[in-house]
Amino acid sequence: MTAKDTQFLAPDGLVDRVALAIATLGPAGRMPVAPGTWGSALALILAPWLFTPLPLAWRLGALASILVVGAWAASRAEEILGETDPGCVVVDELLGQWTAFAPFHLFAGFGWSSSWTAQTPWELLILFGLFRLFDILKPWPIRAVEQSVPGGLGIMLDDLVAGLFAAAAFIPIRLFL
Repeated sequence: MTAKDTQFLAPDGLVDRVALAIATLGPAGRMPVAPGTWGSALALILAPWLFTPLPLAWRLGALASILVVGAWAASRAEEILGETDPGCVVVDELLGQWTAFAPFHLFAGFGWSSSWTAQTPWELLILFGLFRLFDILKPWPIRAVEQSVPGGLGIMLDDLVAGLFAAAAFIPIRLFL
């Protein structure tokens, strides 16, 4: 076990423990393989109960809150772990995945009807896949944001942009499904 691992397992003080818990989304960031995908999967699972039932203005407020708190937690995690953009930090996946979901009412079962309602699990999986695709490939301007904005804010912003790309790419797919 390295010093970084020990520091990760036993951060100094309550604030550091809270920052790491937020940054890693609890156990999602600690998965041994593909923690980013696990973070996105957790966001997918939580969205129908914590995010998509909200009115659009509240969803945007939730995204802004996640951006601010996530940027703080990701910055703190970088300091604690002594790494730039540590793989275990997956709060950015929550922001990006929910950004992709934000324009769409993801489950019609909540009583909404709209042409923007994603009504099948396949549509949810498509949005999930689109976000992961843009987050992994990082086409311009996603990579430019990642490289030009340092710290926790940069960690969060590239996934925000990837989520916007995923939502935009889903619109024509949704129109033809």
